[in-house]
Amino acid sequence: MTDTTAPEATPDGAEAGQAGIRILAQFVRDFSFENPLAPDALRAGGAQPAIDMGVEMNARGRADGLFEVDLKLSARAEREGQAVFHVEVVYGGLFHIAGIPEQDLEPVLLIECPRFLFPYARRLISDVTAEGGFPPFLIDPIDFAGVYAARKAQAEGQVVGNA
Repeated sequence: MTDTTAPEATPDGAEAGQAGIRILAQFVRDFSFENPLAPDALRAGGAQPAIDMGVEMNARGRADGLFEVDLKLSARAEREGQAVFHVEVVYGGLFHIAGIPEQDLEPVLLIECPRFLFPYARRLISDVTAEGGFPPFLIDPIDFAGVYAARKAQAEGQVVGNA
C-alpha cells in the first residue's frame, strides 16, 4: 500500500522537515583594486611577485529569519618590497536555511555558504587583475572546512590561554 498524502509544505515551497540551503541574493558589498606602480609594474622581466592571501567568513542572522554571509578575499602582491597590486572583495549572499539543527547552523553558515559564494568572488579577482594589466590571478580552491576548524581552534586556544 502506498501513502497518498503529500508532505506538509512550507510557504516557500520547501517540504517541512527537509534540510536545505537556498541562495536568495548575491552581491558585491565592497571591492577595491590598487595598482600603485602602473604602468612600470607591467613591464616584463621583473621577478615574480610574492602574493599574500587572506580569507575571512562572517555570518549574521536577520530579523526576517534569513542569514547574510560575507566572504572576504584579499590578495597583495609585492616585488622587491614594493606593492605591485592589492585587491580585496567582500562578496555577500542572502540565504534561507531550513531544517538545520541549531548546533549545526554555524558550520553551515561558515563552510557551506562560502562554498557557494567563492566562484563568483574568485572570478571578480581574476577579472580585475587582468584588467589591471596582469595575468589573471586565479585563486586556488579553498578548504573552507579547514579554515573554519583552524579559526575555531585558534579562538578556543585564546579563550583557554586567557583563563
